[in-house]
Amino acid sequence: MSLLSRFFYKRPPDGLLELAERVYVFDSCFSTEVLPEGIYQLYLHEIITELHEEFPDSSFLAFNFREGEKRSQFAEILCEYDVTVMDYPRQYEGCPILPLSLIHHFLRVSESWLSLGNSHNVVLLHCERGGWPLLAFVLASFLVFRKLHSASIPAIHIKRNLSLEWPPPERPLSLDCLILRAIPRFDNQKGCRPIIRVYGRNLLSKDGLSTQMLYSMHKKGRHVRHYRQKDSDVIKIDIQCLVQGDVVLECVHLDLDPEREVMMFRIMFNTAFIRSNILMLNCENLDVLWDSKARFPKGFRAEVLFGDVESSSPPRAHTPMLNGEEKGGLPIEAFSRVQELFNGVDWVDASDDAALWLLKQLSTMNDVKDLSMLRRMSGYSSPVDSEEENNASSVADSLDFLDSEKISGPDSIC
Repeated sequence: MSLLSRFFYKRPPDGLLELAERVYVFDSCFSTEVLPEGIYQLYLHEIITELHEEFPDSSFLAFNFREGEKRSQFAEILCEYDVTVMDYPRQYEGCPILPLSLIHHFLRVSESWLSLGNSHNVVLLHCERGGWPLLAFVLASFLVFRKLHSASIPAIHIKRNLSLEWPPPERPLSLDCLILRAIPRFDNQKGCRPIIRVYGRNLLSKDGLSTQMLYSMHKKGRHVRHYRQKDSDVIKIDIQCLVQGDVVLECVHLDLDPEREVMMFRIMFNTAFIRSNILMLNCENLDVLWDSKARFPKGFRAEVLFGDVESSSPPRAHTPMLNGEEKGGLPIEAFSRVQELFNGVDWVDASDDAALWLLKQLSTMNDVKDLSMLRRMSGYSSPVDSEEENNASSVADSLDFLDSEKISGPDSIC
C-alpha cells in the first residue's frame, strides 16, 4: 500500500509544502529571505494560479498569522484570486502562542472546511516573517486534532477533567505567589532583582476578551530586592492577583539603572488546565531569550501557586495599593511531521458562540459562491471584536467577514 501511495503521489505545486491531504504550507514561511513586494506578488500569483489549475473544483481557505493590526498584504493579494483569508495574530502578550479559544477556533474551522465541498476544499497556511514558532505549534495541533501523526501517545486522549465539556471551563483563580528554586545570574554579583508583571483578560470589558496588565510590581522601595546565589537559594514573591483564562506571567531583572530591564522569562498558561493549584516548570518549560539559558543554574525551577476563588462571578475593579502599583502542551511526538516539512529549508530567527455560529454556516456551504452570498446577506457582527478593534492578541480577526458593514475594512476576510 505504501508503494502504491508513492506511485500515485501527486507533487504539490511549487512554493508549497504538503502537511496532509489538501493541507499546504507556503515555503516562504521558513526562509530568512524577505521577498521584495513585486516578487512577493508574483510568487503568490504563480502558486495560486497553479492551485486553481490542479484543483479546478476546489475552494481555498488560507489561514494567515500576521504581525500588527492592519489587514495583511497576503490577504489583500489572495482575495483577488477567490481565496478566502482568515487573519490571526501571531503572538499573545509577547508569547509566540495564541489563546486557547483561538487555537480551538482554528482547529474547528479547518476541520469543518475540509469536510465540506465533497472533500475537495483545500486549506493553506501562511505566517509573516518571524512567525514560524507559532506556525509549528499550530501545525502540530492540527495533526493531533485530526489524528494524523503516527507517534500518538494514548495519554493525550485522556481528559484530566471529569466534565464532558471540551475545552474545559476557564475557572477563576487567585495567583498567590511565584517561587524560584535557585537564583538566576543576571548581574556581576551572581544574582538578580526580579520584577513581576501579569497580563490577562480584562473581565470587566464589554466582551470580556480584551487584555490588559493585571499586576505590576513597583520599581522602587522595598518591593524590589536583590537576591544573590551565596545568600539564598529560594525566591518567593507574593502577587495576589485574580486571573482567569489565558494568562502571561513576565519576570524581568531590574538593573541598577531603574530604566533598564532585562527579560528573565515568561510563562503562559490557561487556568482551565491548572491542577492542584500549582504550576511547576523547569528551565526547559520557560520562554527565555536564546542567549539566557546559561544564566539559570542547574536544577532551576519556577513554581506558581494559586488559590481558589469562592465566587466565580466577575471580579470587581482592582484597587491599587498605596505603596505599590497594581494595574488593572502538546506532546513532542506531534511535531515529528512538522519537522519533516522544515528539512532542507532555511529557518527564520527566532466567543465560543461566534465560532459555533460560523461552523453552522460553514456546514451549509459548498463553495466560495455560497460564502460570498453569506457575506452579502449577513449582518452578523462578531462578539469577539473588542470595542476599539485594536486588540489583535485576544480577538480572532477571522470572523470579521461576517459583518457586512465592515467588509471593506482592514481586518475583513474576503
